[in-house]
Amino acid sequence: MQYELRYRVLEPRRQTYQNVIDRLGDQPASRYLEATLDVEPRENFHYRPTWAQDRELYDERFSALRLTDPYSYTDPRQYYYTPYVTQRAALHDEFGKTLGYLEARDLLAKLSEAWHTVLTSVVVPLRHYESGAQLVSVSGARFAYGTSLEQCCTFAAFDRIGNAQMLSRAGIAAGGGTAEALKEAKRQWLDGEHLQPLRRLTEEIMVVEDWAEGLLAVDLVDSLVYPLLYQHLDEAALLGGAGAYSLVAQHLATWYADQRKWLDALLTCWANDPERGEDNRAALTRIAATWSDRAHDAVAVLTEAIDQALPQAASTTVLGDLAGAHATAWTKTTGGAA
Repeated sequence: MQYELRYRVLEPRRQTYQNVIDRLGDQPASRYLEATLDVEPRENFHYRPTWAQDRELYDERFSALRLTDPYSYTDPRQYYYTPYVTQRAALHDEFGKTLGYLEARDLLAKLSEAWHTVLTSVVVPLRHYESGAQLVSVSGARFAYGTSLEQCCTFAAFDRIGNAQMLSRAGIAAGGGTAEALKEAKRQWLDGEHLQPLRRLTEEIMVVEDWAEGLLAVDLVDSLVYPLLYQHLDEAALLGGAGAYSLVAQHLATWYADQRKWLDALLTCWANDPERGEDNRAALTRIAATWSDRAHDAVAVLTEAIDQALPQAASTTVLGDLAGAHATAWTKTTGGAA
């Protein structure tokens, strides 16, 4: 008996899903686009929100910042569930290895008194700030209009919990494996004079109704806190014999660089929208006017506390430079909104 082997090419009846075909035609598409484009429902809702009966469940009017087509914005990182989880698993795996190295040698607990004070009274308490920022991101995940925006906010919300966990683990390591540093961090967040302006600002941002305004208000704080604590102090730690702090800070700086990618792209998209760009730029100008100075003032109190412990860090001077640089970057990114 003989067998004859033949090759046959089976052409797929369609190259992708209908939601992509409707926009891009029947052609191969990335998994990101298949999981993003027009996934959010637009019609046939069961009921309106009882607390906002003039709105649909998904409604662009939940924010003053709107896009003519929400899917004109796409995440430059192309994150959907699988690549997001893969990237963050790698980030936290690397952090775990770093922390394991520090814990095995008790290096965080052996920091000089000045650096230990900065870590436990300024840096670790910011896990509570991260928790507030997480709730603001959750608001975006719920109220943003369009899956491309919603999923970025969702991932950012998970990121904030991850950041809080990293700070908590660093605090436990600084406390010699106990929760004492976390208890002190909570006390500082509730009672420390240097943290009350930031705490108040965080709580006020949490109740802003416009999800996009809340998100950008947090970003205005991030734009000062992250470069200051995890880049500038990283450099100061390397030069000041506190390499253990630098090893922790690098991971938070890495996250912030990733966060900037999707937010800067979204700001640009809002500002340059063909129909709503002018209104969006006016809204961005108002948001910056409302929150920029308050963010600066809250972080300025932190820098004073840092400079008391580490005068050589000159954090107050650096903060002024950071504020100017961010204002310039904001104006450039938003097409003139300042």
